[in-house]
Amino acid sequence: MRIHCKVVAIAVCFGLFLLLYFFGGHGGADGPPPLRQVGGDRDREPEEDGGSPHALSDYPGSDAVAKLARKPSAGLGERAGRREGKAVGRGAGVKARSKFPGNVIRPVTRRRRAEEVMHLAVVACGTRLEETLTMLKSALLFSLKKIKFHIFADDPLASQFEERLNQWPHSVSARFQHSIYPISFSVGDAQEWKKLFKPCAAQRLFLPVILKDVDSLLYVDTDVLFLRPVDDIWMLLKSFNDTQLAAMAPEHEVPKIGWYSRFARHPFYGVTGVNSGVMLMNLTRIRRTVFKSSLIPGGLSWEDLLHPLYQKYKNHITWGDQDLLNIIFHYNPESLFIFPCQWNYRPDHCMYGSNCKEAEEDGVSILHGNRGVYHDDKQPAFKVVYDAIRDFPFEDNMFQSLFYPIQNKFLDTVNTLCGRIPQVFLKQIEKAMRKVFEEKVVRHGKVHK
Repeated sequence: MRIHCKVVAIAVCFGLFLLLYFFGGHGGADGPPPLRQVGGDRDREPEEDGGSPHALSDYPGSDAVAKLARKPSAGLGERAGRREGKAVGRGAGVKARSKFPGNVIRPVTRRRRAEEVMHLAVVACGTRLEETLTMLKSALLFSLKKIKFHIFADDPLASQFEERLNQWPHSVSARFQHSIYPISFSVGDAQEWKKLFKPCAAQRLFLPVILKDVDSLLYVDTDVLFLRPVDDIWMLLKSFNDTQLAAMAPEHEVPKIGWYSRFARHPFYGVTGVNSGVMLMNLTRIRRTVFKSSLIPGGLSWEDLLHPLYQKYKNHITWGDQDLLNIIFHYNPESLFIFPCQWNYRPDHCMYGSNCKEAEEDGVSILHGNRGVYHDDKQPAFKVVYDAIRDFPFEDNMFQSLFYPIQNKFLDTVNTLCGRIPQVFLKQIEKAMRKVFEEKVVRHGKVHK
C-alpha cells in the first residue's frame, strides 16, 4: 500500500512538471525575441541641434532605458515641467537618458551656457593701421572662444578700422565683436600724455578708468603677433593669487645686458624691470586697489596716482608709460604676476644669442616685434612671420598657405642669430593649427555627421 502511494505521488509530481514545462519554457519559443534583437530605427534617438543618432539597443538594458527615457516627456513630468517653467519634451528625455551607464548617449539641449568672451585692447595712432589689423588677424586665426576688440584710435584711423574690419569674411566676423574709442585722458594735459612716448601709447594707463564695464582685459601693442590661441594667456588670469591684478613679462632675462638694470634713473620692478607690450589685467581689482607710492603715505587709487606720478618722474623716464608702470609695481610688487618670456618674445631674446629658455622648450607664444623689425631687414626672422600672417587669406588652408611658407622662408634667415632657431618660432604655430583643426573641424564634424 505504501509503495502504491509513493508511485502515485511521483506520477502526480511528474505530471505537474510536464504541465509547467509546456506552459512555461516550451511555450516561450513563440514569445518576444531576445533583447539584443529589439531596436532598429524606432528605438533611435531623433537628431536635435545637429546631434548624431544613437541606437538605444546598443548596450544591455536598452529596452528598460527606452521606456524610462520616454516617461519625462509626458504625463505628470510634463505638467510639472510646465508649472516650473522647465524645458520638457525631446530635450528633457535625452537628458534623462544620460544618467545610464555608457557614453553612447550624450545630453543634448537647445539652451546653452552663455559663451565666455575674451577682451583684447590695443591703441593705434599714426601709421599703425596695417600693423594693428595684422595683430587682430593673428588673434583670430588661432583662438577658440570669441573675442571683443577694444580699439583706441585717433580720428584718421577710426573710420579706416571700421571699413577694413567690415570687409573680413562673415565666417571670421562672426567670431569677434569690436568697439572703437577716441583717444582720451581723464586727468592731466591730453597733449602731454600723447607725446609721452610713442603716439597715444599712454592711453593704456587709462584703460581701467575708461572700460568700467569690463572685468578683465588683455592689452597688447600693435606690433604683437599671437602664435597660439589667446585662450591660453587668458587662462593665466586664473593663476593670479588674491593680491595680483596684472601680469607682464620681464624686460630682459639677463641683468648684465638689461636696460633698466644698467640705465634706469627711477625705481623699477625686480632686477630687470618689466615690459608692458603684453599686459594682462584684472580691471576690477585695479579699480578697487589703493596703491602705495613715494607720493603720500596713505596710498592712492589708480586714477589719482597717474598724473602726480608722471609729474614727479617725467624728467627721469625714457620709455614713457612703461616706466610709470615699473615705478607703480616697484612699490606694489605683490600686485604683479610675472609670466615667462615666451609670452612676450622680442628681438632682445635672440639677437645677442638665445636667452629665453621657455621659448626654446615650448616655442614662442606671443611675438613682439619692437624696434620696428617687421618693417626692415634687421631681423628677417620676425619679418617672415609678420609678412606671412599679413598676406594670409582668411579662408585658405593654414598649413599650405601659412605654415609651409613661413617654414620655407626661414631658410633665408639662417645667417642671423634669430634665424638659426626656426623651431622656436614655428613650434607653437604648428601646435596651434593642429588644435584649431581638432576643435573646429574634427569635433565639429563628429557632432554634425
